[in-house]
Amino acid sequence: MRAAIIVFPGSNCDHDAYYVIRKVLNKDVDFIWHKEGSLTNYDFILVPGGFSYGDYLRAGAIARFSPIMEEVIRCANKGISVMGICNGFQILIESGLLPGALINNKNVKFLSQNITLKVASTNSIFTQDFKKGQNLDMPIAHRQGNFFASEDVVKKLQDDDQIAFIYDENPNGSMGDIAGIFNENRNVLGMMPHPERAAESILGSSDGLAIFESVIENM
Repeated sequence: MRAAIIVFPGSNCDHDAYYVIRKVLNKDVDFIWHKEGSLTNYDFILVPGGFSYGDYLRAGAIARFSPIMEEVIRCANKGISVMGICNGFQILIESGLLPGALINNKNVKFLSQNITLKVASTNSIFTQDFKKGQNLDMPIAHRQGNFFASEDVVKKLQDDDQIAFIYDENPNGSMGDIAGIFNENRNVLGMMPHPERAAESILGSSDGLAIFESVIENM
């Protein structure tokens, strides 16, 4: 497996993700600057967290127009596995790869805390090594993490088993307690919590590592 981590101006979780893939899992991984135009020969693409372009306009809105995103969209449409974490989730939504919107938290404050997720679906390369309802502990760090969509879109996500994770105790007001979703083909995952910051026990939890392991083992 060879992974690509997309780097935008303002990305700050790219090195965390690189460490997990290269140092913890011992897999090949490259940083790809946002102005590049090719993602040839990559099996897994990760769009990391941070504050791309300073979150001007709204989180992810400018990064969506970076040259590399056309290639990310092309790869996703070909079935290559794509994962967006926090700001990466926001970028994937802005790019149209995932439905809905991520708006200000219900208290309009930046939240940085540990939370508990529940696995809502095991029907994907990202989650098939889990058990449905399994608890995962990991941190969140966002201000615009409140998932919002029309009732019809939320119902479709529920009916089509496209909700990956839900919050055990909803910290930000997300509809349906949604913390992460898949696209229809389930090869694209967006999630607000940070599994790359919960990949070793020294960090307080290693629950996030299993998401990366699931991708690698089932690729």
